[in-house]
Amino acid sequence: MSAVKPLDYDIKDLGLAADGKRRIEWAEREMPVLRLIRERFSQERPLSGVRVAACAHVTTETANLVRALQSGGAETILIASNPLSTQDDVAASLVSDWSVPVFANKGETTETYNRHVRTALDFHPEIIIDDGSDVVATLIKERQRQLPEITGTTEETTTGIVRLRAMEASGVLTFPSIAVNNAQTKHFFDNRYGTGQSTLDGIIRATNILLAGRSLVVVGYGWCGKGVALRARGMGSNVIVTEIDPIKAVEAVMDGFRVMPILEAAPIGDIFVTVTGNRHVIDGQHFALMKDGAIVCNSGHFDLELNLVALQELSEDPVRLRPYVEEYMVNKSGNRIIVLGEGRLINLAAAEGHPASVMDMSFANQALSVEYLIKKKGELKPGVHLLPQAVDMEIASLKLRALGLRIDQLTAEQTEYLSSWETGT
Repeated sequence: MSAVKPLDYDIKDLGLAADGKRRIEWAEREMPVLRLIRERFSQERPLSGVRVAACAHVTTETANLVRALQSGGAETILIASNPLSTQDDVAASLVSDWSVPVFANKGETTETYNRHVRTALDFHPEIIIDDGSDVVATLIKERQRQLPEITGTTEETTTGIVRLRAMEASGVLTFPSIAVNNAQTKHFFDNRYGTGQSTLDGIIRATNILLAGRSLVVVGYGWCGKGVALRARGMGSNVIVTEIDPIKAVEAVMDGFRVMPILEAAPIGDIFVTVTGNRHVIDGQHFALMKDGAIVCNSGHFDLELNLVALQELSEDPVRLRPYVEEYMVNKSGNRIIVLGEGRLINLAAAEGHPASVMDMSFANQALSVEYLIKKKGELKPGVHLLPQAVDMEIASLKLRALGLRIDQLTAEQTEYLSSWETGT
C-alpha cells in the first residue's frame, strides 16, 4: 500500500507559515466548542491510527478541525475543495507547524485540483471528509479496489449530499456517509448566518459597492439563500427571491421579499447571488436580459451555477477590473456584466469565508461524525445517515457552555406530561 509521506506537500510558499499560525490561533479564540472536543480527544485518543483524508476549504477554521483530528490520534491529509478558497499562509502553517501534508494552492488549475484529489486517495484513507463529494465520486469511479478500505465519509455541503443520494439511488454507495450539512447545529447556523454574512463580505471586498438601494436577486431560498436575503435587506437592498419550490417561495413572500421567476428578475436586478447547488440557474438567456453594470456572483458550491460558457459566447473576452472582478461586454446589447470570483464561491474567493464562531459548530459536527463512524464501524449500513440528534444537542450544549449561558430544564412533572396522553388541558 503506497501512502503519502508525512511531510510531502504541494503549497504556494512555506515562508508564509508564521502569518498563518497567528491567524489559526486567532480563529481558535472564536472556536470554543472545537477546542473542548480537541481537549477530550487528546485525552481519549478515539481516532488513534485512523487515516483521514479531508477535502475542505483550507482556511483558519479548517486548520483547527485538523488539529482536533490530530489530537484524537488521526493521521490526516488535507486538500482544497475549491481552487480559489485556499488561504496560502494557513496551508504553510499546517505543513510547518503541525506536520500536516497539505495539497492546496489558491488559484490552482482544475488539473492540479484533480491531481490533488487523487493524491488524497493515494493516502488510502479509512475516513473521507468531503466538501462537494468530489473525492467520494472519484473513489467510486476510479478506485474501486479501495472501496473495502473505507469505514465511512462525512459531507459538509448540500451539493455533496445531493450527489451522495444520487450515488445511493444508483447502488454505488457501498459505505455509510454522515450528512453533516443536515445537522441542525450546522445548517441553521453555518448556512444561514455564515453564508449570509460572508457572501456580502465577499461582494463588498471585491467591489467596494454600496448595497443600500440596489435590487439584489437571491437565486434559491434554502438556508443559505435565507441568510443572504436577510443580511442584504439589513444592508438596505431591495431583495428579490427566485425559487422552484412553492413552499420556499411562499416562505420568502411571508418573510417580506418579492418573488418572481429568474427571467422576470434578470432585467431588474443590480446584483445576483446564486445559492442553489444546481447548474446553470443563471443561463445565457438571463445574461442577455441583464442591465448595464449588473453584478453576478455565486455562493453555492460549484461555479457551474452560472453558465459562464454561455456568457462568453454572448460577449467579448472579459476584462479584469480588480482582483476577482471581470467585466463581460455583451455584443448584442453593449451592456457590461460583472462576474465576481470567476463564478466560484465569492465568500471564499474574495473574502475569508464564514466567521470562526459559526464554523465552530460545523466543524464540531465533523469531528464528532468522524468519531461516530469509528465507534460504529461495521454497524452502519451503506447510505446517507444523519448524525444522531443526541450529538447535535451535545454540540449546542457545548456552545452554550462556552458562551457562559444556561437554559431551563424540564421538571419531572413536565416530562411526565409530555409523555402522557391521559392528562388533558
